[in-house]
Amino acid sequence: MPHQGQILQEFIKNSGISITRIVDELGITRPTIYRKFKEETLDYAFVTRVGDIIGHDFSKDFTTLQQTALPFVSSSVSVTPLQGVTQKNVSLQQPEPDCIKQLMTLQTKYISLLEAYNELLLKVYGPR
Repeated sequence: MPHQGQILQEFIKNSGISITRIVDELGITRPTIYRKFKEETLDYAFVTRVGDIIGHDFSKDFTTLQQTALPFVSSSVSVTPLQGVTQKNVSLQQPEPDCIKQLMTLQTKYISLLEAYNELLLKVYGPR
């Protein structure tokens, strides 16, 4: 059974949209997307962004078991009471969609900067 990176690669290939266009819209480099193709599990937000670009809904292709745990997912945590302490239910709130988009934009920019820095180091100091 193919892993998530292979599934993503296959749908990108079948979409007819060039890798160059996809990496430009994602704000990443070609080596980054090729590394993603080798990963067994991918970040759900990344996959949905690629799906938006190529016009494909990946929710049908990745089962819930295959998807990695998402940050900020609303969940209820039950705390077992200690002696003299009452039980509490704590739930994490899901951030606004705009916050998620901003976070993903910052993450993309950060990765791009790191890759540019690595390329600069290779140019200045050469490969090891």
